[in-house]
Amino acid sequence: MVQFGHELRLEREQRRVSLEAMCASTKLSVRQLLDVEAGNFNELPGGIFRKGFVRSYLRALQLDEPFWLERFESSYRASGLADSTDPDWAGFAENVRNNRLAGKSSGNSRKWLGVLGMALLVAVAAACVWKFVLSPKLRHGQAAETSQSRLVTSPPLVPHARRCKIIGLDTPCLVATTGDDRA
Repeated sequence: MVQFGHELRLEREQRRVSLEAMCASTKLSVRQLLDVEAGNFNELPGGIFRKGFVRSYLRALQLDEPFWLERFESSYRASGLADSTDPDWAGFAENVRNNRLAGKSSGNSRKWLGVLGMALLVAVAAACVWKFVLSPKLRHGQAAETSQSRLVTSPPLVPHARRCKIIGLDTPCLVATTGDDRA
């Protein structure tokens, strides 16, 4: 276990990366980074967190993850810290990670299906409001307006030829009358 942590520290120093830069990159504390480099994995949180700390360390240094994680697993088992009754949290975490990566492409289409469904629902609601609420009111309002206009209108205007005297001239002109006042 110490060998694995020592090799990680050597990789970091060869790349000339400081502990502070590693803290900023991995979001781990200096104490946790020192525990990883010293191989004090019993001082770190258990389960998948240990492997997550090592993985973030490897990513920060851009090391080959599968190779280094396999070395971590074998050295962790060889140290005797691994309990055979512990569930396989690493396998669980890998399954979750793989499912998240696989689900990202189908997640976009599901999101757009939801948007399309909501737009369709709004359109159906608008059509129902138009058909059952607004349209009958408009039809009822137009019918009342036309019946009132029949009661109020005067008799139709009829064009009638008549002689007009405009400023003393006796010329024919067209005058619209109601038909009652023909002269």
